[in-house]
Amino acid sequence: MKLYKNLVNSVAETLQEIFVKNRYADKAIEKVFKQNPQWGSRDRRFVAEAVYDIVRNFRLYSELAQSQKNFWFITAVWLVIKEIEFPDWQEFKNLDREAILIQKEQLKNNIPVYESYPDWLWELGINELGEDVWKKEALAMNTQAQVVLRVNTLKTNTKKLIEELSKTNIALKEIDGIENAVELVKRENVFQNNFFKLGWFEVQDAGSQEISSFLDPKPNQFVIDACAGAGGKSLHIAALMNNKGKLISLDVEGFKLEELKRRAKRAGVFNVETRTIEDSKTIKRLQGKADKLLLDVPCSGLGVIKRNPDAKWKLSLEVIERTKKLQEKILSEYSEMVKVGGELVYSTCSILPSENKQQVDLFLNNNSNFEFVKDKTILPSQGYDGFYMALLKRTS
Repeated sequence: MKLYKNLVNSVAETLQEIFVKNRYADKAIEKVFKQNPQWGSRDRRFVAEAVYDIVRNFRLYSELAQSQKNFWFITAVWLVIKEIEFPDWQEFKNLDREAILIQKEQLKNNIPVYESYPDWLWELGINELGEDVWKKEALAMNTQAQVVLRVNTLKTNTKKLIEELSKTNIALKEIDGIENAVELVKRENVFQNNFFKLGWFEVQDAGSQEISSFLDPKPNQFVIDACAGAGGKSLHIAALMNNKGKLISLDVEGFKLEELKRRAKRAGVFNVETRTIEDSKTIKRLQGKADKLLLDVPCSGLGVIKRNPDAKWKLSLEVIERTKKLQEKILSEYSEMVKVGGELVYSTCSILPSENKQQVDLFLNNNSNFEFVKDKTILPSQGYDGFYMALLKRTS
């Protein structure tokens, strides 16, 4: 494609939003798209892919650019690495392509720099998972995330969705072992598709879809999704319940629950009730009520770095330690909502044992009225995002 200066400039400005103004990558890209409504799909794709790839490999590219603040030059380094021809612009006058490529080769031995991870995170990964496992996962997390859809069984089925979307030139393939999960063969903006607006599908990673299935909610049960957020898993739970029974979706942030309501309307979900957690009374009112409880707790988000690569640069050890304390508190206090004989699923989008099995073990040591049933870890190297889930049963 022909390279235009305004596109390269937009990439550099978006990187500044992310690294200087501390804006999330997806929000920064959303902003630049709104500012440039005249762009076609190729321009938008170029800017989005350039920004995400540079964020993903920021440590390497800034090292090659010998600057963490000259975003134009960092973008130029990306163009060199990607072998994209660019015009003889004044801004690129001092760019030495050969020197950049030689230095890139020399950095291969410095793995945290070459793979673009902060030293502290690289060390943490090795300490928790062992060097071989961490390296494999760290490399997997540096790849682009697949776009996966969850077929909304309240409105259609997998076969019908594949057929109808193919008529709009969107090709899908089924994912082995995960019912009603389909993957885009080629990246597309599916949010403008009419079948999305009709509620036939949601965009939801394959691993994330496994969590609601792991909870295994049944029609006519009393189910609580206690950290519901904008409701991706709540909508899946409602579909698994076939809209029968009661589903209560809780969150501390009311604006997220408003988004859940909008999504539920589109999806044809009507057995969900949203409640904002304003204080401990919200939880106490539901004590001993739930047949099934999902605790998809806040976490480091290390399992979803493929789609949120800026998390590598926004996280810190202090943030992870604070998050683990919150996980412990939620599991301890919210588990009271499970009735005797009922079950809870504790889940995270992290691959760190200290956020996962170790939290479950700590809880079980302090709560003899719960027993461990089973757990499952999904690693990014398996192809999708990384998740952990553990099923516990209340015995008394």
